[in-house]
Amino acid sequence: MDRYSRDAVLRILRLTARQLAAWERAELVAPAESYSFLVLLQVKKVRDLCLRNVRPVVIRRSLEAMQKQASGMANPLLEASVLAAGHRVAFRHQGKVFDPIAGQFLFDFSPEQRVVSSTPVASTHARPVSNDVAELFAHGIALEEDPRHQLEAMAAYRRVLELDGAHAAAHINLGTLHYNRQEYAQAEKHYRKAVESDPRYALAYFDLGNVLDETGHVMDAIRAYETALQLAPTYADAHYNIALSYEKIKEPRKALKHWRAYVKLDTVGPWAVHARNQIQRILQASGMKLLPGGKQ
Repeated sequence: MDRYSRDAVLRILRLTARQLAAWERAELVAPAESYSFLVLLQVKKVRDLCLRNVRPVVIRRSLEAMQKQASGMANPLLEASVLAAGHRVAFRHQGKVFDPIAGQFLFDFSPEQRVVSSTPVASTHARPVSNDVAELFAHGIALEEDPRHQLEAMAAYRRVLELDGAHAAAHINLGTLHYNRQEYAQAEKHYRKAVESDPRYALAYFDLGNVLDETGHVMDAIRAYETALQLAPTYADAHYNIALSYEKIKEPRKALKHWRAYVKLDTVGPWAVHARNQIQRILQASGMKLLPGGKQ
């Protein structure tokens, strides 16, 4: 595996020793004298956020909040695309942009808002094949940033799985790439593998629910979403999607519970507006009224 000395990291990313030390104190980077490519990519993302005037303490809070929102995500800097949203951090994950501190979705940003450019550190897409799982996984993440390299990203994740068949995050990411290509059988296979590899991975159950719903297995999707919510009760996306699923099978009362849970987690976003409209529609249909403050 390639290793980069501390001086090399400073040179490659054009940092000062003081900057790197500050990020170590903020617990954004683990102190070390040499770094793997995985950590190099992580430091680059921190650097790019700071260049957009996002303070290290805000980055740290955002990472912690994202880990809570997307239960099972160990390192949001490497498992999701990172964007600067004003002086805050947002994450693009599964086609949506999310501010984890506010707990709300955002409208998508233009390509120039991306923190990681389409040409990752040191021409990542051209790097030789590695047998290090962590580096290969980071390589796949970097490749995903550019739509032109989706097939290469899939190949990187497959190589990860050849080396470690129980790598849940690689199963998730590869499954999502298949999902985006409407290759639902392959997506489902990898989501189920992720669940088998890590039964506490709420994100895996959520993604499994999405593909089951997409293929018409709504009751199975609901069970998957319910498991995700058992593992992560404040998982806003899971509340939203299970509410939609209950609406599909004409169970508005069960949907109502999850619409209400969702609007407590996302109070101002565009999906919150839709959820409140659904709450009002269900209550009106049942002869009940929505009083100020959201009570009936």
